[in-house]
Amino acid sequence: MIRDRDARYPPFFAEIVRQAGITVVLSGVRMAHMNAIMERWIGTCRRELLDRMLVRSWAHRLKALYQFEIYYDLDRPHRAPKRGAPLRAEPEPINDRAQVIDLQVRRRERLGRILHE
Repeated sequence: MIRDRDARYPPFFAEIVRQAGITVVLSGVRMAHMNAIMERWIGTCRRELLDRMLVRSWAHRLKALYQFEIYYDLDRPHRAPKRGAPLRAEPEPINDRAQVIDLQVRRRERLGRILHE
């Protein structure tokens, strides 16, 4: 579990979480944007994945989150320049008119048609 250094977490909170088998990682000192970035990822994951499916077991949840992480990093368009994904190289523009006419577009579905690429 990643958490900030807020005083709202009393010392016994870390002990309770540790006894549950969860490792607590504190966010960096003076890194205000770290929480915002993770909260955006978690919110995206909830809206695009978890709100649309029923999770049957812990293994099912891990598999779904793993597939979503791959989709998020490689295939999902982002609010970056030219809507690129973080781990995917930007494709070369198609300038040849003949290539545009014969363009083959394929749709792949993941996780029972919840995620589309």
